Amino acid sequence: MKSLVDHLGQYAEYHRDRRNIFSHFIGIPLIVVAVAVLLSRPGFELAGLWLSPALLTAVAACVFYLRLDLRFGLLMAALLALCLWAGAALAQQSTLVWLSAGLGLFVVGWIIQFIGHYYEGRKPAFVDDLMGLVVGPLFVVAELAFLCGLRDEVRQAVERRAGPTCIRPGKALA
Repeated sequence: MKSLVDHLGQYAEYHRDRRNIFSHFIGIPLIVVAVAVLLSRPGFELAGLWLSPALLTAVAACVFYLRLDLRFGLLMAALLALCLWAGAALAQQSTLVWLSAGLGLFVVGWIIQFIGHYYEGRKPAFVDDLMGLVVGPLFVVAELAFLCGLRDEVRQAVERRAGPTCIRPGKALA
């Protein structure tokens, strides 16, 4: 199995422009919530827990994250629990509310992602490796940790592989 740095480094190679990284801070959470919403049907409540395909997907993702890194894995588990809570709440609404919320968040999230990749000048990572769909949310959490001065050893290792972040010339907002 690849290490945390292997996964983050490979993903980071597609994400060095700071505008693209910023777009991921918005787009990826919207997409993750959208997937939780859309996969929360069919579902049913059992002992206060909403059981659905979203729960199975989140558990599988958490196992992956926890195997990579305990600290990031626990944080991802907490964030995914919030997404599951939102998904379950929306799944119990009318079909119109559930579907419009899920699809709306999904479409808006991807539009923001593709705007970021315009600035990057590079296709999204998942095009070359589907694992990018699972690593993307972890990348956002890791980048936020790096901005807060946490996990500097991981940031340095990722930057050794992918290079530092930058603003790519020729793609200014002018």
